[in-house]
Amino acid sequence: MRRIVRGVLLAAALAGPAMAQERTIRLVSGFAAGGASDLVARLTAEAIGPLLGARVVVENRTGVNGVIGAAEVARSAPDGNTLFQCPMSTMAIVPQLVGANLPLDPGEALAPIGNLALSSYGFMVSAKGPYRSVQDVLAAARARPGQVSFGSAGVGSAQHLSGELLKQKTGTDMVHIPYRGATPAILDILGGRTDFMITNLADVPGQLREGSIRLLALADTGGSALYPDARPLAEAVPGFDVTGWFGICAPRGMPAELAGRLEGALRQAMAGEALPKRLAENGLSPRFEDAATLAARIAADRQTWREVIRAVGVRAE
Repeated sequence: MRRIVRGVLLAAALAGPAMAQERTIRLVSGFAAGGASDLVARLTAEAIGPLLGARVVVENRTGVNGVIGAAEVARSAPDGNTLFQCPMSTMAIVPQLVGANLPLDPGEALAPIGNLALSSYGFMVSAKGPYRSVQDVLAAARARPGQVSFGSAGVGSAQHLSGELLKQKTGTDMVHIPYRGATPAILDILGGRTDFMITNLADVPGQLREGSIRLLALADTGGSALYPDARPLAEAVPGFDVTGWFGICAPRGMPAELAGRLEGALRQAMAGEALPKRLAENGLSPRFEDAATLAARIAADRQTWREVIRAVGVRAE
């Protein structure tokens, strides 16, 4: 009976346009509307709907840094009708925090379909502040241990762990100031109440354009087409490399043919002009990666952040 049911689901998913037009695919974002995850989900839905002959609807299921949405998708039938916009923090960081007490581990409960974009993180300070280089910040941290501060979107966030990774690699003592989201943290950078922040470039496109925030370096080594003059932080801090990403995942157990069709739709959308252009306009670096490549990225990042979390003893709030 199980084989019969799976065969019916697969046949419906692979059916011609007349039947497929009746389908509705839910693409769940684990974060609030207006954020980077929601943006990627909506752009993806618009791009792949026609390719799949279906209506793709974005639903926001917020909470626990995306885990609530991930859990809902993981418990859904693997029939291609429920997908998840899976970002680095949800898949690689949050499940490994001490005391997280999660309903499941998204990195293990979901199957990668493909990646759409990389997200450069930047080492940022206020343009009105005294820092002109990464070396300036590190020199101040060494001269005044425990006084130079960095902001983040909250305990266990990618911004927080990036700052902890910087402390590890430079042997400096700097103070973490957690906020409830990236926006208030950025406001305190602008106001001079914290010294620096390592955050997603997509969080601050307006401030970078207007010049109120100074981008001292990129946290990854791949560079950014939007900021070609920005140098990698690894030049000042060897071995430092943090890159965010925004993929699409599905419940485990999906038939290979159906997973392949979904991956093919993502590949086709990223081969066109519209989706990559709109991702780039919003501060992201378009990059299609197939399911195997995304799986390898998830595994590597889980290892990186596991080591940081264990060394620092970061606990979930």
